[in-house]
Amino acid sequence: MSLEVRGLHAGYGRLAVLHGIDLTAGEGELVAVIGANGAGKSTLLRALSGLLPVTSGTVHLAGTDVTGYGPEKLARTGLAHVPENRLVFPSLSVADNLVLGGYTRRRGPASARKEARDRAMALFPRLEPRLEQAAGTLSGGEQQMLAIARGLMAQPRVLVLDEPSVGLAPRLVGEIFSALGKLRDDGLTLVVVEQNARAAFAVADRVSVMDRGRVVLEGDPAALSTDPRVSGGFLGGGFAADADATTEAAPATGATRAADRR
Repeated sequence: MSLEVRGLHAGYGRLAVLHGIDLTAGEGELVAVIGANGAGKSTLLRALSGLLPVTSGTVHLAGTDVTGYGPEKLARTGLAHVPENRLVFPSLSVADNLVLGGYTRRRGPASARKEARDRAMALFPRLEPRLEQAAGTLSGGEQQMLAIARGLMAQPRVLVLDEPSVGLAPRLVGEIFSALGKLRDDGLTLVVVEQNARAAFAVADRVSVMDRGRVVLEGDPAALSTDPRVSGGFLGGGFAADADATTEAAPATGATRAADRR
């Protein structure tokens, strides 16, 4: 399922945060969104997943206009959101967290729910022996795995994730991003907001750079990694972007590469 965002404006009351965001993620493509704190990255995901009203612009899933859909309707349509800081239900077991993740699919066939859980357990095998353990007693990395697994229980075709590496040791960051790469290779469309640019660049098909509520650069990660505005700002140094215009650093070849994988 493809995701297409055009001219998206959103904010908090009178505070406008997003100023005409354009973003596309093709089916089976992983798009990383990077930017400094306050760039509007989390606000973008909240607007995409119906947690924040869109003031103007459009959001399309597989060509269907879903602008203004609430979170539950979007989840039923095929978009799931894994929030920042994991936000698992700490007093509930791992198994119960997974059940809640599949709430919007509760009227569907049990076989589909079992398939979703089996997929999640295969992706994060360290969760399986902890199914009866309270989620709050898991390590930070295990809670992040659970948060992603819970999102997969909604059987999404588009998964958006907010800072999946935050607070994790480098080894666990590698495990998380390896799992995201496997999901992408299986045909899932992903939009990943991330401050760890090195981890994001390693698996992304395309990268969008946000600054002050706008996409100011976008392109292939290999090309962007040599752009001084990116290599200086996110791979060491300082970032200075022209917020008045979006620059395409290189042809967006991620969709082609995703198609080649399929």
